[in-house]
Amino acid sequence: MGAPGPDPRDRAADWLARDPDPETRAELEALLAAGDLDEVAARFAGRLAFGTAGLRGRMGAGPMRMNRLVVRQSAAGIARYLLAHVPDATSRGVVVAHDARHRSAVFAADCAEVLAAHGIPVVLADGPQPTPVGVFAIRHLGCAAGIVVTASHNPPADNGMKLYMGDGAQIVPPVDGLVAAAIDAAAGDGVIVPPGTAPAAVTPLGAEVVDAYRAATLARVPAPAAPIRIATSAMHGVGGAPLARLLADAGHREVFPVAAQEAPDPDFPTVTFPNPEEPGATDLLAARMRETDALIGLAVDPDADRVAVLVRDADGAPRQLTGDDVGALLGEWLLAEVTSGPRRLVVCSVVSGSLLARIAEAHGAVFAQTLTGFKWLSRPAMEDPSLVQVLAYEEAIGYAVGADVRDKDGLSAAVAVASMAAAARAEGATLADRLDDLHRRHGAHVTDNFSLRDESPDGAARRAALVGRLIAAPPARLGDAAVTAVDAPAADVLRIRLDGGSRVVVRPSGTEPKLKCYCEAVEPVPDGDVAAARARARVRLAGIRAALTPLLLG
Repeated sequence: MGAPGPDPRDRAADWLARDPDPETRAELEALLAAGDLDEVAARFAGRLAFGTAGLRGRMGAGPMRMNRLVVRQSAAGIARYLLAHVPDATSRGVVVAHDARHRSAVFAADCAEVLAAHGIPVVLADGPQPTPVGVFAIRHLGCAAGIVVTASHNPPADNGMKLYMGDGAQIVPPVDGLVAAAIDAAAGDGVIVPPGTAPAAVTPLGAEVVDAYRAATLARVPAPAAPIRIATSAMHGVGGAPLARLLADAGHREVFPVAAQEAPDPDFPTVTFPNPEEPGATDLLAARMRETDALIGLAVDPDADRVAVLVRDADGAPRQLTGDDVGALLGEWLLAEVTSGPRRLVVCSVVSGSLLARIAEAHGAVFAQTLTGFKWLSRPAMEDPSLVQVLAYEEAIGYAVGADVRDKDGLSAAVAVASMAAAARAEGATLADRLDDLHRRHGAHVTDNFSLRDESPDGAARRAALVGRLIAAPPARLGDAAVTAVDAPAADVLRIRLDGGSRVVVRPSGTEPKLKCYCEAVEPVPDGDVAAARARARVRLAGIRAALTPLLLG
């Protein structure tokens, strides 16, 4: 038999000696007093991994949770990385912003204190800010890096932090590995505040930065061509007031927020999950559309980096567009009516629909496809300065209009959608009409994306192993459709192409305990009957999903 592992009580005692937070110390002491050693062991079974998506997890005591000690260790590791790899970090400084979740302001203050203790000046948001504003500030101020404390659309018990370098983009390999190693070193040696270093200044994020972000956002799209009524939801996050101000400044006068979701509330009381993609999350927005006779509805998620769009169906009922629908509509409008010139670029991820590629070809624009996440979607324009990024999007309702923010930006996308809807209204059309037009020209592109949730302790390993097995031994058929090609754009991403123009992509989520599946079918519309073509595509997708699901559950 091997030697027994470390006693969790010893690890807990060491943690208690270092934890600066009386709340999490009391939580851990209560677990010890209750004799719940299984839970204590689970809290110390490892530590939250810092990767390209930063940190995200449930708040609580121990290294497997988000808490002040984990945040301070992470900030110390980030400071060590910057001092070792960014020669002018002590002159350029770091931006630190945060959302309105429980403990976000405390975590942001901890980050600022630790960075400053390493001699790195900090610009700290003195109140909650949308993630896009924090990301915009990095390049606007010329900082060496930026940190945003947020768990975006996760449940209320979660929090996290995202790391960006001076280029304004989230970190990618090998930087993520180097930062993770520096964090592990800080956690290992316990040196959070280095001795003998004169602390740098911590200054507030100025209003001029927010004003500059607002000006850049408004400059990307034209003023509304016709008046429209707009319903909005902030989903209990930080986007309510900024979105209202942006829409008003853009010229939209009839905007009707969902009052119950307008003010920040970290408990997200009106929704099960504060994610506009979740079933039921936009029900209050749909109701507000009916009450106010609004033409469109816009729901930003809690940190305002994503936006869901609702339109009116032919019968007048509110209907939520998919992320791919909105990406295609924005791509067509921006390329056809808003921008001009050579080397215009549109980008989407490998799990997004295929319609944007056809739109780009029709307009002579450059199309690029990347791995999932804006850490990758921002790279084509960064790597080729001759390209002018018009739009980058991923199907999970994330959009970057222009290139001022190298991450998804729900506020600027919402303003663009509002102006796009007003332009359609001026021509007697709706966004639903515009989507019909696109499908008549390029084929009815219909998607069916779904997730399988698994919160068990070994769920992440099981999901990764399942995708690995499917990559090694893919199916020959899915229902009535024969598999025509299989590839793996990344080690944990499987893409299956089927006859008839369908495709499936499977990958584990990078931020949630889910296996995510993305299915698309494309049907020609030779007779102009878009509804019939979409119905045929949905039948094909139902067969594909029915055949795929047992493979994913195995």
